[in-house]
Amino acid sequence: MKFIRSLIFITIIAFIAFYILEEKNLLPNDAIDSVGSVAKEKTNTMRNKVPPEYDEKQSELPIEGDLYGWVGGSIERLIDKYGEPIRRDTSAYGYEWWVYTDYQTNYIQFGIKNNQIETIYATGNSLTDERASVGQSFTSLDEKFSFNNEVSFNEGFSTYTFKLTNDELKMRPLVKLNDNVFAQFYFDTFTNQLSSIRVLTADILLKHRPYQLHYRGDLPEEPHLTVGEWEKIEAGMEQQVFDITNVFRDQQGLEPLQWDVPVAEVAFSHSKDMEENNYFSHDSLNGDGLKERLAVEEVIYVAAGENIAAEYTDAPAAMEGWLNSEGHREALFNKEYTHLGVGVYKLYYTQNFLAKPL
Repeated sequence: MKFIRSLIFITIIAFIAFYILEEKNLLPNDAIDSVGSVAKEKTNTMRNKVPPEYDEKQSELPIEGDLYGWVGGSIERLIDKYGEPIRRDTSAYGYEWWVYTDYQTNYIQFGIKNNQIETIYATGNSLTDERASVGQSFTSLDEKFSFNNEVSFNEGFSTYTFKLTNDELKMRPLVKLNDNVFAQFYFDTFTNQLSSIRVLTADILLKHRPYQLHYRGDLPEEPHLTVGEWEKIEAGMEQQVFDITNVFRDQQGLEPLQWDVPVAEVAFSHSKDMEENNYFSHDSLNGDGLKERLAVEEVIYVAAGENIAAEYTDAPAAMEGWLNSEGHREALFNKEYTHLGVGVYKLYYTQNFLAKPL
């Protein structure tokens, strides 16, 4: 009898563990059981603004030549070359992102502070630079830049050393280009090819602190953001996650996803709940999973998936983290998915993917 009870207990525990790991990718039969027959229509808020149509593309978007040479450049030069940005997104670090994208093949955002470019994040099939191009192998770039576990620099009497783990070195090595400019090379560790590039000044790097830092001296002050400021930052990061997701999918030969307002509301509510209640899970504290959260909004779908992330510096960093995680990657590149809702609350990120019936 004791043996039977122990066997039942082990079976229950194994089932719970499987559910926690796999619930983020609902099977069609599971997904359709409890959903309503009509999806709610909600008025678009700034947070859930529907992105422009895909035919509203910017010409001459691909950057060729010296990507790093843009750091320190003026907004006048930027506008002269690429025109006005598609969006201007507030960041949590004192600069404003100017976003340029054709919504499918290329994506670039320039961080502007005091009318000057302080940082850049870029990805896309046409990103070609004098020193590195998307799709280039880790080995070839390592030979050129000599990636190292430690990167040090001085500012006045202050000294700083970033220490990278071996995993960080493989996925996002840091390179010092000159006394004030650094580059993060983001790699897809499943292909060992360059996924995207981030260029940033020493000041921005110290504000981000994306690696373990040993220092002697001063650090930039932590930002103190109001609720209203956070709302603008979150709304911008939601759109960035959406845009970058579709560029990543294009690199895999997949169709772009469509923005879904009710699903974005579901995603935002989960990110907010996780941050406010200090947990990190696909299951809410009341036991509800993605299936139950979508049912509340009466969303119609045949399959759904969810990616979550927390404490990443910003949206591009969260996207690179998902890209390099097998389960999250499967959701990003699932060819059956047709729609996406993104919700960001502070530094908690949720993507909800849907396959909708024809």
